[in-house]
Amino acid sequence: MRFSVSHSPKSFEEYFKKKWIELEHLSSRIKKLKNQGKKIVTLNGSFDLLHAGHLEIIYEASQQGDILLVALNTDDSIKKYKSPTRPIISLPYRARMMAALEFVDYVTCFDETDPRAILSKIEPHVHVNGAEYGSECIEAEVVKSHGGHIHIVSLLPGLSTSNIIKKIKTCD
Repeated sequence: MRFSVSHSPKSFEEYFKKKWIELEHLSSRIKKLKNQGKKIVTLNGSFDLLHAGHLEIIYEASQQGDILLVALNTDDSIKKYKSPTRPIISLPYRARMMAALEFVDYVTCFDETDPRAILSKIEPHVHVNGAEYGSECIEAEVVKSHGGHIHIVSLLPGLSTSNIIKKIKTCD
């Protein structure tokens, strides 16, 4: 979908701000969407070095309901659960890349190493995860306790940020 001239944001920053939800506004924004009868889908992760595998899972997530909200780990949380040298791309830029995707409706972030607390606030109808985590992932209990379900997406073989980093390190 292209923006008509009269509705186009004047800058990418304005476009981004329409998709970004600050944590303090998250509950009220989600409540408003649910009151409009929207089916809320969530997906979370670091999405550091965005690649085709990420795009597959994000797109499939977008097909599970009316609104796709992607929750990004903050840089501090990524350092805690991945490595002190990660992320490669900092949150402000990862958030803008995510918001640039047409099939992503909203983007937010969370500072914990797992998404259970933010999912408790959102209470999504569907939470999407990659096959490596399985349907009994750590998010399952929280999502199911609010009547939601987990949707699992198969991964594209060989595509992971860690594999990409290893490949880059072997290049001369």
